[in-house]
Amino acid sequence: MAKKKENFQVYVKQIEALSKVANLITSGLYLEELLRLIVQVTAEIMNSKISSLMLLDPNKKELVVRATQSISEAYNKKPNVRLGEGIAGIVAKESKALYILDVKEDARYLNQDIARKEKLFSLASVPLVVKGRVIGVLNCYTSKKHAFSKHEQDLLTALANQAAMAIENAELDLRARSAEEALTTRKLIERAKDILAQEANILPSEAYRLIQKQGMDSRKSMREIAEAIILAKDVRSRKT
Repeated sequence: MAKKKENFQVYVKQIEALSKVANLITSGLYLEELLRLIVQVTAEIMNSKISSLMLLDPNKKELVVRATQSISEAYNKKPNVRLGEGIAGIVAKESKALYILDVKEDARYLNQDIARKEKLFSLASVPLVVKGRVIGVLNCYTSKKHAFSKHEQDLLTALANQAAMAIENAELDLRARSAEEALTTRKLIERAKDILAQEANILPSEAYRLIQKQGMDSRKSMREIAEAIILAKDVRSRKT
């Protein structure tokens, strides 16, 4: 009876974890905060010593550790992994999870020194896939040898799928915000350029270069200079 109750509690905890990660899809969180939450939930539900999330840099074809709950400085500063190299690199290239009983006994694992120092044993490495495209890898390490059960593998896959969608949404939101920010900046600079051209009786192109030069000289962005010009204009307008 006690065993059944314990299993039920574990099941409930896993469902709650999946629900928590699923809710991140529409959370509106910034990417870095989102990644930290994903590794925290993964580490908690899998009872892992180290959980890390690596995102693929498509230009360099490298996996970069972007979040981990590890306090190990050596692990947190480990070099990027090239696509197709090491456990995570193979997982990302082949879009297929790997479960290693002891990373110290697997020649494919690149950071044997870190594994020995941190006493890392088993590893579950699962691809993060969105619309058939691999965007990264989710890793879970244990502090003793552990054969990941079919249930644990399915749970990790579900977590990775939810996490991948949340990350994709966050990146899309970031690109949208960046585009909106760039448009706002262009509009401010255009307005400031027109104000300066009219008040100094110079060509708009000259006004633009003056704003650019002022920014360089004062080590401020052109947007900051433009906002100052517009604010000064508004102050003068209120006084007249």
